[in-house]
Amino acid sequence: MFKNYLKVAYRNLVRHKGFSFLNIAGLALGLTACLLIGLFVHDELQYDKFLPGGERVYRVYTEGTESETPATMASVPPMFATAMQQEFPEVEQSTRILMYSGIGLLEVGDKKLYIEDGLIADSTFFDVFPLPFQYGAAAHALDAPASIVLADDVAKRFFGNENPVGKEIKMNKQTLLVKGVLQNTQAKFHLKVNYVVPLSLAEIPAKRMKSWGWQQFYTYVRLKPGTDSKQTQAKLQDYITQKVQPQMPKDDPIKFVPHLQPLQDIYLYSASFKYDLGPRGNITYVKALSIIAAFILLIACFNFVNLATAKSVQRAKEVGIRKTIGASQQQLMLQFLIETVLLTFISVVIATVLTSLLLPTLNEFTGKQMTFNLFANPTIALILLVLTVVVGVVAGFYPALVLSGFKPIKVLKTAVVSEGMFGRVQWLRHGLIVIQFSLSIFLIVSAIIVFLQVEYLYNKDLGFNRDQIMFFPMRGENMNKNYETFKNELLKSPGVTSVSIGYGFPGDAVAGDAITVPTKGEQKPYPVTQLMVDYDYLKTLGLQLVTGRNFSKELTTDKDHAFIINETAVKELGFGTPEQALGKTLLWEIKPDSLKKGQIIGVVKDFHYKSLYDRVEPAVLQINSADYWKVAVKLRADNITSSVNGVKEVWNKFAPDYPIEYKFLDENFIKMYKAEDKLKSLLWVFTGIAVFVGCLGLFGLATYAAERRKKEIGIRKVLGADTSTIVALLSKEFLKLVMVAAIIAFPVAWLVMRKWLEDFAYRINIPLWVFLAAGVAAVTVAFLTISYQAIKAATTNPIKNLRTE
Repeated sequence: MFKNYLKVAYRNLVRHKGFSFLNIAGLALGLTACLLIGLFVHDELQYDKFLPGGERVYRVYTEGTESETPATMASVPPMFATAMQQEFPEVEQSTRILMYSGIGLLEVGDKKLYIEDGLIADSTFFDVFPLPFQYGAAAHALDAPASIVLADDVAKRFFGNENPVGKEIKMNKQTLLVKGVLQNTQAKFHLKVNYVVPLSLAEIPAKRMKSWGWQQFYTYVRLKPGTDSKQTQAKLQDYITQKVQPQMPKDDPIKFVPHLQPLQDIYLYSASFKYDLGPRGNITYVKALSIIAAFILLIACFNFVNLATAKSVQRAKEVGIRKTIGASQQQLMLQFLIETVLLTFISVVIATVLTSLLLPTLNEFTGKQMTFNLFANPTIALILLVLTVVVGVVAGFYPALVLSGFKPIKVLKTAVVSEGMFGRVQWLRHGLIVIQFSLSIFLIVSAIIVFLQVEYLYNKDLGFNRDQIMFFPMRGENMNKNYETFKNELLKSPGVTSVSIGYGFPGDAVAGDAITVPTKGEQKPYPVTQLMVDYDYLKTLGLQLVTGRNFSKELTTDKDHAFIINETAVKELGFGTPEQALGKTLLWEIKPDSLKKGQIIGVVKDFHYKSLYDRVEPAVLQINSADYWKVAVKLRADNITSSVNGVKEVWNKFAPDYPIEYKFLDENFIKMYKAEDKLKSLLWVFTGIAVFVGCLGLFGLATYAAERRKKEIGIRKVLGADTSTIVALLSKEFLKLVMVAAIIAFPVAWLVMRKWLEDFAYRINIPLWVFLAAGVAAVTVAFLTISYQAIKAATTNPIKNLRTE
């Protein structure tokens, strides 16, 4: 009997080729989109799950307490690890990673390479993170100050396939001993590790390491088995309040609350953290893509339900005959479900092939290494099998119930089978069309808003000129000691218009510290961003002075006793207006025993030195050559290549042993919004798929509507109806449903996208035209889809349709 069901199912699929194509194409496209999104989401959820005991590892982070929108800081003071290791018996081990640029010049013989993503960490790093070693052992790997552990691919670049353990390698001209090589299995580690050197190599003063205010470390703890992390977090917060806070100076209290973050949450749940380390995903985007996948699959399933119930008009007599000769409702339901599952199986096979073909493109686009191999991973094959059955049964259950429920007497005694016999079938189809197009319009609105926000991020006036600015770190003792001479030589290069040397360029690392404002006998500290600049910083970046003047070499007091602040600092420090801020005194503690006192000589217009996720914070600019390490070179626009070569020539005069490593300032800002840019592209693709799949179903329904009403159309034409009247007759029913879908989708899309935009400190206002454009687009696409069949029906010779009556 089962074999007979398969035969009947196959014959029906072959007999009704148009119906089969529309269903298979819709389901295959929908399933392909779901599989690709599913692979991406699964990959995003795998971070840090490979580490043994990872469920007991937590990162310490802090939330500020002095703002309406408190900053969440990934970096914390060094004393957290020390205190938790000594005072918390439930802590098994702790480790710290120093916040630094992560770029080191590694050398072996004549080979010199700048390697990014290096870590300076406590010797306990591999106790907390037991990464597998290819060569060497984790135990004692970082005990000696002059030691280093390399990633496998980095080791191969310098030593080939040899075991490098025990061999020497130079980092920034300092000779180190290779103690181990990590296996190439850390792709799903929340930290990108190319090499690790011990914290002792940094030679940080012991007094500095006892600070509760210097938030310069990423701190992790491994708790003992059975420890309640929430209780440990509460205990840590009480410890800060009761033991640490009383020891702090009254004018510099602790202004944060510590928290523990599970290791496996770090990658996806840290998008809003400041000063974070390593690659980060975004749980919001993972959830959004998952919802889109569900939308597309629903649209594809609704297509099947709509087409199958519409086609039930043609199969009514078949059901009547089968029932007359003894078929039960259960047998008929089973037959129709087998047809659906067979159709779904064919769709899954096609979707599997499409996914295999498209996955390399998705990997290239996302920078991932996802695999889709049914033989290497039987779990995928099992998921596809379950998906076939589930989608087939879910999509086919209602049509099977409708078809098997026909009364044989009713369908056999009438010459024409009408939809009135099927109760609520028509209402169901209308409801599913509304849901389909509501989802599609929601995606269209979302895609347009994401596009507008990304364009806004790229094109917003940042308050400075970021074009043609080449910047790079200074290298070598000669360049650092003779930076002024180096700068003057750069200015002689014909392609260079301006040069600035400092610490704190837009889009690069900036330092946060306190500035003190003496008022009425009191000294009140304020958190600000400190930008260590030179005399040409404003000129090179094109910053605009609101009032006051720039730093001047002719005024010797500017070097040690002058500050420039931004407009936000004027407000936050309580100076009233920019003009009133001029001449005000500021104090900055350079070291515990060294205080810099100076006056405000100028106020610059606010400029975005961080991403547009963050609001502009109070910034203080000052001359401080001790912290200089980056060079920004403004180049002429006419011949960038020649200008870059000129800079390289000057570089080689001052640092011949160091290859130059440069970037352009605008590239840094483009990288900031890479995730949003990719989301924009993915949204357009999947929105297009959703709309296309929905239109396939609508096309099928329009076909059957025209077929069902062909005699009515013939009579109307005989009575004088023209083509436009017939097209309007067949189209208006569907277009009404699309407009209802738009009315439902608009408020939902507005609420969801407004919530998404709240993640950005600077964002667009959602314009009304977005909804009008989405509505017009949906109606236009629906009309074009329907109109083909409508025009075809309207232009058919009426005699051909009427003579068969």
